[in-house]
Amino acid sequence: MSRNDGKDTRTQGRIIRPQRPMKVYLSENAFMGLLLGSAEVYKKESLGYLLGYRLDDRFIVEYAFSLQTAQRRRRGVIFRKQDHKKIAPILSSFVKLQIIGDFHSHTPYGESKGLPVPSPEDIKGMEPENLYIIIAIDKPGITRPWRENKDGSISGSMGDFFFKISAYFCSKANTMPSKALIYCPFPPGLSVG
Repeated sequence: MSRNDGKDTRTQGRIIRPQRPMKVYLSENAFMGLLLGSAEVYKKESLGYLLGYRLDDRFIVEYAFSLQTAQRRRRGVIFRKQDHKKIAPILSSFVKLQIIGDFHSHTPYGESKGLPVPSPEDIKGMEPENLYIIIAIDKPGITRPWRENKDGSISGSMGDFFFKISAYFCSKANTMPSKALIYCPFPPGLSVG
């Protein structure tokens, strides 16, 4: 175990700050888009864009919209670049909003539940400085109130579904994604932390 007693000349004059987690603020429109986009194609994965803006330590997600031409499967989803080209000119017209990342869902498969964690394929596709939201969706048969979880996710029931929503962010290329903290005051019974 090494100890830094302040005498290492390589670190003198530099301030080393602990990395604070990125924060994600979901608007009511974005929250609704995440839930509806995931529930509509339940048993297959959803995929969509996140529109909003980024500040130094946070993302503000104003809208989440599903990509209708995505090829959905139970364990994956594909969106072609040529389909993006159709909507790119429209998205560029919205000066104050930009694509800040994407979202997709993880559904149950066989005996395993969907988990809101990135798969190895998800991690390969992550680009630095983008936000990635993963929604685990299941039909557990019981209703649970919405809450903020210790791991930075939010979870709860709506309709017949249970959702657990997590957010991830890569600050540099080829690095493991870091978990971001989600703040969303809109689910019933959930207060902003």
